[in-house]
Amino acid sequence: MAVFISGAGVDNAGMHPVEHSEYDAVLSAPFGALGVRLMGEALAGLDFLPPEVPLRPCGSAAVHRVAHELEAYYANPRHDWKLVLAPAGTLFRQRVWQVLTTIPSGRTRTYGAIADELGSSPRAVGQAVGDNPIAIVIPCHRVLAAHGLGGFMHGTAGFPLTVKRWLLHHEGIEF
Repeated sequence: MAVFISGAGVDNAGMHPVEHSEYDAVLSAPFGALGVRLMGEALAGLDFLPPEVPLRPCGSAAVHRVAHELEAYYANPRHDWKLVLAPAGTLFRQRVWQVLTTIPSGRTRTYGAIADELGSSPRAVGQAVGDNPIAIVIPCHRVLAAHGLGGFMHGTAGFPLTVKRWLLHHEGIEF
């Protein structure tokens, strides 16, 4: 089970693209690449990057742990994550991201259902889900609109939805 570090900080996680040079590593993924950001030994960010982004492996033990865990997920979508997470965000975002970690692989929830659970609105939940800095591990791809796929990474077409569909298909959900 992934472990959250409380009080990891507040920033605009997921709201602005990060320059590729700001990643601790850029790893290959079945749908493109993943930019890895660490805070000490904890995973602070995983950004989806298109396939043409050059890979940049890193020899640190923390990056190797992240890469090993991702490979385990690609081999088995029901993999139980064993990473320390440090997602930066407001208390509300942290609450939403905690709920996302309770959605099992192969299952989905709607923005509205999560909003009801938290006493919030679907739009606020959607913003927090879109701002998730550690996608895949904090499984924002498992959140759908009331009547369809919904968005992903604040996008409603193109590469973001291609990645969301790949992740859902990998977990046995067709869209």
